[in-house]
Amino acid sequence: MSESRSLLDRVPVVPVVVVDDPAQAVPVARALVAGGLPVIELTLRTPVALDAIRAIAAEVPEILVGAGTILTPGQAEEARAAGAQFLVSPGATPALLAGMADTGLPFLPGTATVSEVLAVLETGRTEMKFFPAEASGGAAFLSSVASPVPAARFCPTGGITAASAPAYLSLPNVGCVGGSWLTPKDALAAGDWARVERLAREAAALR
Repeated sequence: MSESRSLLDRVPVVPVVVVDDPAQAVPVARALVAGGLPVIELTLRTPVALDAIRAIAAEVPEILVGAGTILTPGQAEEARAAGAQFLVSPGATPALLAGMADTGLPFLPGTATVSEVLAVLETGRTEMKFFPAEASGGAAFLSSVASPVPAARFCPTGGITAASAPAYLSLPNVGCVGGSWLTPKDALAAGDWARVERLAREAAALR
């Protein structure tokens, strides 16, 4: 992924998706693409997450598929082997940073404090996740960080809604936000892909 086409610049909202049934994976990815959001982050919170990544990578090549909730170097490698094209972690220990880097994939390490942001910058990475966004100070925190730490760019995730996303996206150090509201659990369970497509279309228009 070239710097000019970094994850932060591809879509205004990265759909953060929890899949309970592998059969949901391909249809939800196609619905997001149809709605104008060709990026998906599958969280490794369910036993079928890696299978979902494999299915999307194989059957929906037009979407950029990533793995979220990466907690260990081993998970990072498993996600890469399953076909993930980027990684996202909720935090950033030295071992986890090294493990994600070893995969050769682009990744967004999680940060929640200025010291954590500086630690990531020290590794040469300027793009990172801000998590949990709302619980950690929200848009006000990121606005305060922009001037003293201008090199850092963020994808805030955690508690963000369609209503609060524009406040984040208006900040100079925010490239995109992560959102789970685009793929409601009940919509996935019911196979309501038209609803997912509509929510994706609305989110794509936020930029």
